[in-house]
Amino acid sequence: MIVSVVIPCRNEVAHIESCINTIYKSKTVSISEIEVLVVDGRSDDGTIDKLKQLALIYNSLQIVSNPKQVTPVAFNLGIKAAKGEYVQIIGARQLISEDYLENCVQLLESDKNIWCIGGKVINIYENEKSELIAAAMSSPFGVGAGNFRTITETSFVDTVGTPMYRASVFSEIGYFDEELARNQDDDYNYRVTKAGGKILLNANVSIKYFVRAEFNKLYRQYFQYGYWKVYVNKKHQTITTIRQLIPLGLVLFILSFPLWILISLPELYLLILAIYLFLAVVFALKQTSGAHKVITVVYTFILLHLSYGLGYLNGVIRFTLFNKKPTDSNKQLSR
Repeated sequence: MIVSVVIPCRNEVAHIESCINTIYKSKTVSISEIEVLVVDGRSDDGTIDKLKQLALIYNSLQIVSNPKQVTPVAFNLGIKAAKGEYVQIIGARQLISEDYLENCVQLLESDKNIWCIGGKVINIYENEKSELIAAAMSSPFGVGAGNFRTITETSFVDTVGTPMYRASVFSEIGYFDEELARNQDDDYNYRVTKAGGKILLNANVSIKYFVRAEFNKLYRQYFQYGYWKVYVNKKHQTITTIRQLIPLGLVLFILSFPLWILISLPELYLLILAIYLFLAVVFALKQTSGAHKVITVVYTFILLHLSYGLGYLNGVIRFTLFNKKPTDSNKQLSR
């Protein structure tokens, strides 16, 4: 049995070697071969040179070019080049646990109705700033309950963040929508469940994720999550969950300040805002201690909520109200 691992990549010289090394250190009881396909989007930081060095060590490592530099294009290029019965997709900044591939394959083998499986994501960090961002992202207040970062029990879900698919799924329902810069996993997994397949979140295995330490990149990432969520919902005529609407509600509430002045209730507005900040501090204290660290986690909470909410609002205006296509700037994405 062959397992193919597809890694979309651009400018990840600092992480790609450790990512690939952990894959090849995987336990292989029922797996006869592991092949790795790194789909590179024209890296210019030395990633290609590093990959060529690794290819001399690992014979089954392949480098695939992704000139369009779009994530779902990278997915599809890797999937089409893969020869495995199962295809695992991970990011270059991720490290799989030793038993990840074997455990997931065994679960897929045990139930043919499971088309896709993923593990719990554990945030890791390289400095204090990324540590505090990771703390915020690991909190239910930061990302909402039910997220694959906070899950504790194996269960069937509507999507996973690090999917392993049966290769037959791609013949059954096609490939990833290459127009989606973000939320391509949500879109594809919706198609999986609509076709009758099940998606399992396996809490017994994990993938470690190196959190980015730049607030501007985090803002852009979550802005795009909100923006593209509206597009995917419209595409499939689905309804957004309450958890995903809360950031939009926060943005609309903040923008409504003139209305509260008009109805002579600015005190109530400030009280509601104070309650939100109080809850942010309470949840931050559950993640860390010390004034500086708590303030940074609270700031990250606010950034996550506002960026997602603003992206969602932008998507509602563009896709729902004006029925337009996505802008080119929001299709551009490095991974």
